[in-house]
Amino acid sequence: MDNSCLHGLKENIEKVLIGKGEEVKLVLVGLLAQGHILIEDVPGVGKTVLARALAKSIACTFQRIQFTPDLLPSDILGVSLPNPKKGDFEFKPGPIFANIILADEVNRATPRTQSSLLEAMNDFQVTIDGFTHPLPKPFMVLATQNPIEYQGTYPLPESQLDRFMLKLQIGYPEPADEKLILAAQKITHPLENLQPVITADKILSLQEQAKKVRVDDAIIEYLLQMVNHTRHSDKLMLGISPRGSIYLFRAAQALAFIEDRHYCIPDDIKRLVKPVFSHRLIPREQPRSGISKITDTILEGIMEQAPVPL
Repeated sequence: MDNSCLHGLKENIEKVLIGKGEEVKLVLVGLLAQGHILIEDVPGVGKTVLARALAKSIACTFQRIQFTPDLLPSDILGVSLPNPKKGDFEFKPGPIFANIILADEVNRATPRTQSSLLEAMNDFQVTIDGFTHPLPKPFMVLATQNPIEYQGTYPLPESQLDRFMLKLQIGYPEPADEKLILAAQKITHPLENLQPVITADKILSLQEQAKKVRVDDAIIEYLLQMVNHTRHSDKLMLGISPRGSIYLFRAAQALAFIEDRHYCIPDDIKRLVKPVFSHRLIPREQPRSGISKITDTILEGIMEQAPVPL
């Protein structure tokens, strides 16, 4: 198991995002499991910084797309333009054709524009005017959004949310960590001096290695028990889809791999249930705010019901 470079990647990102080791690890879980990440939190806590730090730490292509109400699908995917010399149309790729995509404030765009990401995120390709264009590998979308209670936001549709493997929050730093943040930015932002520590080809190799992590039948049964509890809970209108089950399985493999194990343990599942499941659930109780807190409480109850395999 050759994953020592992952520890270097994590340390490199933490030079910029101080005191958020668990959040950085979850992003690496998404990267290894070939999933996409949705980061929801209030402005100014480092959502964009985390995405940019990941991109700068990998020797790969990066594009930042600022989502606004007037953004069109063609602004993201690209467009076919007439080529007078050739007498036909020529495809001009949009910013989606990069290894790491930062979809900044994704919920400020209209639902039509948001949905333009569906094929790219699910099939790693884009279809324009009947022609299919593969996206580069590795490919990952890190989307940031402000809480839906904020003005000028559009709720992401369930089909869009389901394409994100993980949803995480960064939260405010601890006082001691914030002191280090201020000291680190006296002269310049640490992002400006961040250098790549791993190649895109190495990431592809690590993704294949992570798929070989063993997941015993007892762990799979434990996972499926929680999935079935969400589907039959009287507190939920919508439970976990098979895609959610697959994502939790893959994320558990990636987490075990990052932590230098060639097998999964029940704690891998328990640690990932909230990040993988919370944004896929629709509670019957629909408050004006605090939906994440309600789903987290429901998931905590579900985890208590599922017996941990020995």
